[in-house]
Amino acid sequence: YKMAGDSRFPDVDTDGSEKSEEMEIVVNVGGVRQVFYGDNLNQYPETRLAELVNCLSGGYDSIFSLCDDYDPGKREFYFDRDPDAFKCIIDVYYFGEIHMKKGICPICFKNEMEFWKVDLKFLDDCCKAHLSEKKEELEEIARRVQLILDDLGVDASESRWKKCQKCIWKFLEKPESSYPARVIAVLSFLFILISSVVMCVGTIPDLQVVDAEGNRMEHPTLDSIETACIGWFTMEYVLRLISSPNKLHFAFSFMNIVDVLAILPFYVSLTLTHLGAKLMELSNVQQAVQALRIMRIARIFKLARHSSGLQTLTYALKRSFKELGLLLMYLAVGIFVFSALGYTMEQSHPETLFKSIPQSFWWAIITMTTVGYGDIYPKTTLGKLNAAISFLCGVIAIALPIHPIINNFVRYYNKQRVLETAAKHELELMELNSAEGKATGSRSELEDLSREGKEGPFYSSRIKVSHSDTFIHLLSEEKHHRTRLQSCK
Repeated sequence: YKMAGDSRFPDVDTDGSEKSEEMEIVVNVGGVRQVFYGDNLNQYPETRLAELVNCLSGGYDSIFSLCDDYDPGKREFYFDRDPDAFKCIIDVYYFGEIHMKKGICPICFKNEMEFWKVDLKFLDDCCKAHLSEKKEELEEIARRVQLILDDLGVDASESRWKKCQKCIWKFLEKPESSYPARVIAVLSFLFILISSVVMCVGTIPDLQVVDAEGNRMEHPTLDSIETACIGWFTMEYVLRLISSPNKLHFAFSFMNIVDVLAILPFYVSLTLTHLGAKLMELSNVQQAVQALRIMRIARIFKLARHSSGLQTLTYALKRSFKELGLLLMYLAVGIFVFSALGYTMEQSHPETLFKSIPQSFWWAIITMTTVGYGDIYPKTTLGKLNAAISFLCGVIAIALPIHPIINNFVRYYNKQRVLETAAKHELELMELNSAEGKATGSRSELEDLSREGKEGPFYSSRIKVSHSDTFIHLLSEEKHHRTRLQSCK
């Protein structure tokens, strides 16, 4: 394209003798005037600019269906769109592909491409990846807003049991919903800590008591505290299971499986203690009980339910499987190589500690991870040189993938905070808009919106936010137009 000076449309004969390929059109997008030629635009006849070439013969109705304004004196088409995005989009007519410039909102750029009727397949792969990431973020924000609005909504057609079930679920699963729910969350957190402390303190010999058969057992007081904690965990799990909207999904959720593993050993060991002695030897019962009591350590993972930091760490590790795989691969190769070399080099020494290559694996592991217990060590000069090289390679192998893993954690943590803030911002905009629409109060309006939202895939089309560039199209079925001159936040 080129900047327009005093260019004018050539006179078009009424019989259409001039071919559209020889025409030039002047387009003014956001105050920037540019000239295009029909032979370039007609390469993609489905686009809006290509349709402008043939719209003059259709009259003003055809013209104004394609542009915002038209000056017949200057023969100039006007568009109230983003000129920066337009400069990127028109590259398709000259290069066959489109790249987004840095600083342009991907969602707004996608909307611009839809307006100019340019297919997304012309967008370069690197830009598509950025667009997909932003779409996932908007879907996550929409999901969070929907969950909050569902909590605010009260369906009059629901039975009393359904309403009670929903209240119990909010009370136990969503501490931010009310002050009593926050108190329950704090109590649950304290019970987890108390139970974990009791489990540790109960292993101190000075605090244990001896039964009639001479076996050491936990102090009765600690046992009573343990029973009270298990009773709380059991009641909490049963109430959450009863009030769960999807019980199958609830039962197979990872954190709920952890809850079962934290509760189940107590009841199994109690059953074996009272009934198992009649079915098997007493020693076997005691061994089974001790093995089950060790499983109580699973309750410490219950802290992840109340800690956003632990949840973020879990999700970040899931996103870092590739880096963790590289770390394990580096270590596995190094362990195999250096253990084999260590075994070979140490065979010449009469008092060698390297009896076999599999036994040397242990030495290679503690050496490459720079632990060095000293239970197995080389005694020859070549063996010591091999050990020095092994722990240097171990430091390098561990250090290389650590930085990407840390970056994944920081990126995911910051992203979750941004999404949470964006969801709250959308709710504030909805509340402000509903307050302007109805003087009866924003809360009742949100409840009406949440009830109507159940009829559609996300929300009713009545939900309208302000003219903010954080507007989520997933929250409304109607097209929400903004001026293209607004900047993207």
